[in-house]
Amino acid sequence: MSASPIAAMFDRISPHYDALNHGLSLNIDKVWRRKTAKAVAKSLPKTILDLATGTADLAIALAEHNPQAHIVGMDISEKMLEIGKAKVKVQKFESQINLQFGDAASLPFEDNSFDAVTVAFGVRNFEDLGKGLSEIYRVLKPCGQAFILEFSMPEQFPIKQLYRLYFKEILPKIGRMVSKDANAYTYLPESVERFPRPNDFLRDMAQHGLENGRILRLAFGIATLYCTRKVQLTV
Repeated sequence: MSASPIAAMFDRISPHYDALNHGLSLNIDKVWRRKTAKAVAKSLPKTILDLATGTADLAIALAEHNPQAHIVGMDISEKMLEIGKAKVKVQKFESQINLQFGDAASLPFEDNSFDAVTVAFGVRNFEDLGKGLSEIYRVLKPCGQAFILEFSMPEQFPIKQLYRLYFKEILPKIGRMVSKDANAYTYLPESVERFPRPNDFLRDMAQHGLENGRILRLAFGIATLYCTRKVQLTV
């Protein structure tokens, strides 16, 4: 069974995760994943690692837009992976997508293994963000690219105020009611508020060798797509 508190939380909410995610975002999360998959496709990667793959929504979008690529999806929640494997089978991507259990802080891959690494709405859940970024750098091939899609806090009035109201008051109540988990959908807004602001996170990535970064703000800044490239760190 999954050991960490975060893994245990996602195990608990796994039966309701997809319905809540898509419903609470009015399906816009699917649009964001497609944008990410299209951005990845521009470099025609042959190998992609999708970290915090969850129920494999991004892995499946990557397969649809990158038919030339072999995709490994990895997550610390075994029950989320079970749902993901069922979805991969139904959509007939079993030959292209391999889902497996693993921790982003200690990846079971050799150096320079992947053309691209992706994370969708999971990097803020890394228990050690620095280790996770270091591992992404390590397993990327030279000049390989990292694409990280993550929630962010909008700054523009009145989007900022309306979003905070929804995110901190409405979403947790709906999440608790549907998932029957008292903590999971309180954890979500708290984890987003703790996460570095976009420009700060770009600097964090650059410190770990993921440079030439650019950000794409989505839906008035509710989410941000970070696109970076592995460069050789100098000692």
